[in-house]
Amino acid sequence: MARMKAADRRRGSAPAMVKSKVKTATPAGKTKTVARRPATSPARPLPANVPRQMAVVIETARSFQGTPYKFGGTTRLGMDCSGLLLESFAAINVAIPRSSNEQALWGEQVRPQELRPGDLVFFGASPGSSTITHVGLITEASAESVQFIHSSSSLGVVENALETDYYLSRFIKAVRPRL
Repeated sequence: MARMKAADRRRGSAPAMVKSKVKTATPAGKTKTVARRPATSPARPLPANVPRQMAVVIETARSFQGTPYKFGGTTRLGMDCSGLLLESFAAINVAIPRSSNEQALWGEQVRPQELRPGDLVFFGASPGSSTITHVGLITEASAESVQFIHSSSSLGVVENALETDYYLSRFIKAVRPRL
């Protein structure tokens, strides 16, 4: 984690996700305010050393980008963080536990410096918490940055940088899934 924070400081902080609001006309002639998220940049290709099964899991998770958050959801109409992983691993016919707490026990714990695409990262609801409430899937890992995909309660399914203060302060552990 310190390596990630230092790299973040050297290149400047990661840009924050910005929500903008635009007014649109309704059929009744009234205007309503609609929140729009900035378009996501195209996903970068995965490194050649990512095992094919894990590449399918990551590609499946990325296909859900923009899906709204829904507690307990597992469809494109809405999904939560553990539901995103449940559906992504189902693409390779691997059944994983439903809750983030159970998913945290599903695999071998790995140190943050050893993260690689396909690893699961777990977070608490507040800084310093030791109770797991959120999970994400590592999509990219390099010396400069670690990216993960998850279902955010405010933005839905998005990819974020792990090295931001928000996620680092809530990080609890990382697990390499059993396949």
